Amino acid sequence: MAAIVLNDKNQILLGRRKEGQYQGLWCIPCGYVEYEEDVYDAVTREFKEETGLDIDLIRVFTVQSNFHNPENHTVGIWFLARVREGSPVAGDDLDAVGYFDLHKVPQLAFPTDHIVINYLRKEIMRSQKANSLYDSKVNWLTKPDRLY
Repeated sequence: MAAIVLNDKNQILLGRRKEGQYQGLWCIPCGYVEYEEDVYDAVTREFKEETGLDIDLIRVFTVQSNFHNPENHTVGIWFLARVREGSPVAGDDLDAVGYFDLHKVPQLAFPTDHIVINYLRKEIMRSQKANSLYDSKVNWLTKPDRLY
C-alpha cells in the first residue's frame, strides 16, 4: 500500500529507492502490511518510516494489481492523505524525498505509480484543484471496526 500526499502547489511527494533492483528510481512512498497488522495502521507506519511525516488518511484513491515483480504478484492500495506534522526526511528504503510537479515526475520505479499519477492528474483536472480531492463531503475514510 502507498500514500499520496500533495502540497499546496499540487506537487506529489515521491521517494528515491536506496538499494536493490530499483535503486535510484522514484516512487510514491509505499510498503507492506505486516502479519496481523491493519492496512490503515500499516500505511501510516510505512509512510512515517520512509518520509518522517505523520499523515492522516483521507480515502482510498485507487486499487491496482502490481505486475512488476513476476515472482510476487501483489495488489496495491493507494490512499489519499494529508500531512499532519513533520518535515520530509528520507528513511528506511529511501535515500531522498521531494515534491514534484505531476507533469514532470522523475523516472519511476513501478509501472503502477505511472498509472496512479496519470489518474491523479485527471482527477485534479476534473476537480480544478487538489483541495476538492480532499473534500469532506466526499469519501472521507473511516476505519471500520474489526469484525472478529
